[in-house]
Amino acid sequence: MSDYVSTTSFADLPLSEELRRGIADRGYVQPTPVQAAVIGLILAGRDVICRSKTGTGKTAAFGIPLLERIPGGTRKASALVLCNTRELALQVSEELKALATHKNIEVIAVYGGAPMGVQTDALRAGAEVIVGTPGRVYDHIRRGSLKLDDTRIAVLDEADEMLSAGFFEEVTRILDHLPRDRQTLLFSATVPPDIEHLASKYLRDPETILLSGDQFTVEHIKNVIYDVVDQYPKPRNLLYLLEREDPDSAIVFCNTRTDTELIANVLNRNGLDAEMLNGDLPQKERERVMGKVKRGELKFMVATDIAARGIDISDLSHVINYSLPEDPAVYLHRVGRTGRIGKKGTAISLVSGAEIVTLSALQKRFGIEFEQRRLPTPEEAKTAWVEKHAKELREAMTGGMAYDAFLSLAVDLSTRDDGRGLLAYALKYFFTHHRMEKAQARAAGEKLLESHKVEQVHREQKKARGEHDRTRRKPRLERKQETADERAEGSAVPSGSGLGSAAGPIEPAADTPSERAEAPATALDRVKLFVSPGAEDGWEKESFASALSALAGQPRESILAVDLKPRYAYVLVRPGSEQAYLAAAGRTLKEKPLTVEIARPRKR
Repeated sequence: MSDYVSTTSFADLPLSEELRRGIADRGYVQPTPVQAAVIGLILAGRDVICRSKTGTGKTAAFGIPLLERIPGGTRKASALVLCNTRELALQVSEELKALATHKNIEVIAVYGGAPMGVQTDALRAGAEVIVGTPGRVYDHIRRGSLKLDDTRIAVLDEADEMLSAGFFEEVTRILDHLPRDRQTLLFSATVPPDIEHLASKYLRDPETILLSGDQFTVEHIKNVIYDVVDQYPKPRNLLYLLEREDPDSAIVFCNTRTDTELIANVLNRNGLDAEMLNGDLPQKERERVMGKVKRGELKFMVATDIAARGIDISDLSHVINYSLPEDPAVYLHRVGRTGRIGKKGTAISLVSGAEIVTLSALQKRFGIEFEQRRLPTPEEAKTAWVEKHAKELREAMTGGMAYDAFLSLAVDLSTRDDGRGLLAYALKYFFTHHRMEKAQARAAGEKLLESHKVEQVHREQKKARGEHDRTRRKPRLERKQETADERAEGSAVPSGSGLGSAAGPIEPAADTPSERAEAPATALDRVKLFVSPGAEDGWEKESFASALSALAGQPRESILAVDLKPRYAYVLVRPGSEQAYLAAAGRTLKEKPLTVEIARPRKR
């Protein structure tokens, strides 16, 4: 048994050049602890039991050595990966495909809820790696469409969840169909008796790596609790919690399928974009929801523990527990979906009387410290809710839209029997579409800003190449003779990096309006402004954009993107709004005079 964590780097591992390129394409530089601990053992052919929590890089931990060990180009099933859910099977297959981009290896995912015929055709065409759920994998074995005679490596991912979901019989039958001399890898967040029994029968002298379990840590996660207020229904408690916390994105965990449907409906009725994910949802609906999640189009996913198992959502800011689970270990699995691989995350729980037992166990057994926060009273919540929406309406009104003609209509509607319903519908329509437009505008602005940065790098590189060419064209005697020290110093700059050239080092960025390097002529779809002050005065991108647009009397969405520097910022705004921003020059932001200019290219 081992509990070590190696510090091996990918460069030190005996990997093929093709696989190294796949690793580099994924942006992996240094192995995570689980990767560092198991890759060497798997490359050496050892059977492994690895206990590691979710979100630690397990897929690459077994995927990298698996892809290195199996032969390419055979189109025979050399490796089999079993997963407990369809979502996890798809996630694992996509990761393995990406790592194997430069190797002659095919990866196929097979899972229930998808057409059997399509999968059968893919299996008959051949693949070296099969990733699937136990039920569907065994179906293909019985039908003869999946043959495992050449399988060298078998992986059980999320083994504890797989067995607890009732797959024990299918898993053992599948393992019985594999060659006896295969290598078997078992990854699990916990190692209950069923796992130990499975390991004793199907693994050969396995090396056990302990990276989590009772020592589960949540050092990157802030744990917050709100006591349920009995003065209003529990779904209303959740709404007030979300109003107060305002998370960027979150999974809302419920203990029952009924609750997922209830909460998703409540959130949507109150203008919060939400989708539910539970075991009753058809596969096409599950894939639609997951597509929205991956594209960043969904703010709240309401899910049960089983439905959410294996789902990987990058940069998830919050996990919300509508109800605490009875088993404290389930809480750890839930909150492990935020704060992944060193990132910060927040877990917020609504706690009622019966859940004190789980809360106490989390504090005593796992040493979790909870920050206590208070939900507002009904009066406080109503006041805050009204003021928030009134503020959003006022901000939209400053955009210069002609709305006077509708004032009399608003008065007349308010006196009708059905007037309140009509006004409520109009408000819901406004807030839903207004927020959607703001989100789309910000996303488009970030893309514009990123494209501008790429353009600027290209211009700087072109300029450096031009200066270098002009220097090369000078007569040899006119060139400055370099000293040995200068040559040594210059050799530290990689050739072609654009950071230095024969013409001399690149000067540090200027910080005055006349010296700044800026964009080319204003594009038709945005206007670029130079604005000061900057981040040194305590501004962040969003607060800066909101304050600037309010000062100029423009809607927030008129600002497409902000590139915030320490003492100034570059701001992309919609064409037609730039004059309002220029007119705001001379006013104050945080008691600092505001400078606003059209950003101009540097004279060359």
